[in-house]
Amino acid sequence: MKLATLLAAFCLMGARAQDKRVPVIVELFTSEGCSSCPPADTLLSRLDRAQPVAGALIIALEEHVDYWNQLGWVDPFSSPQYRVRQNDYAQRFSIDSVFTPQMVVNGQAQFTGVDGARALQEIGRAAQAPGVQVDLRTAVNSGDPELLDLFVQVTNLKAGKARRADVYLAVTEKDLVSNVLRGENSGRQLRHAPVVRNFGIIGKIQSSGANAGQIVNTLRFPREWRRENLRAVVFVQEHDASKITGAAVIDLH
Repeated sequence: MKLATLLAAFCLMGARAQDKRVPVIVELFTSEGCSSCPPADTLLSRLDRAQPVAGALIIALEEHVDYWNQLGWVDPFSSPQYRVRQNDYAQRFSIDSVFTPQMVVNGQAQFTGVDGARALQEIGRAAQAPGVQVDLRTAVNSGDPELLDLFVQVTNLKAGKARRADVYLAVTEKDLVSNVLRGENSGRQLRHAPVVRNFGIIGKIQSSGANAGQIVNTLRFPREWRRENLRAVVFVQEHDASKITGAAVIDLH
């Protein structure tokens, strides 16, 4: 069954469940220097825009690795940070070597980034798992109107059942386009799913549930980022098992 058919089959079901959808983080490790990556980028874009899985709010994170840069084209969105994250996943999944395109759903399932049927299956499974509640709000910084304060609240952490976890913040930008001049995709114009522009840990949660209160993070945006296309994605990921147990997304325009 083709991807378009699969998406259509799930689309109506997804539309009926938007009020109580469970956030699911879908990461794609990709590169503009990789000729097999554009179809995976397209798949992630479709998942992000169509929201085809009932009960799931798909949150797309396109993470550009840097190990393709030496082969003729330096990906402008690449960072060694995403290579390190992908290597961490490789250890978690007992994979001998990293590859692109690779898709990871809620830190618990990995597969080739062009497998649309597997993506729908794993997203649906992740949406059934219980998790913590992540709430976000923003406000203009009181000291500098060019800055934006992001308030993060993590709740529903049951004492004795919570595990040590990290709270991550990813700032994404959608509708990015590149004209690739060299490398495997030379001469192609590539359109991306939401690309991770900034990424890092902003909080910690102990196994007792401590440090799970409000987190405030102040954001400054480079001028070349289009503010109307920016979103903040916050998720809680278990430190040892890599399982993402809660997430939320908010527009930053």
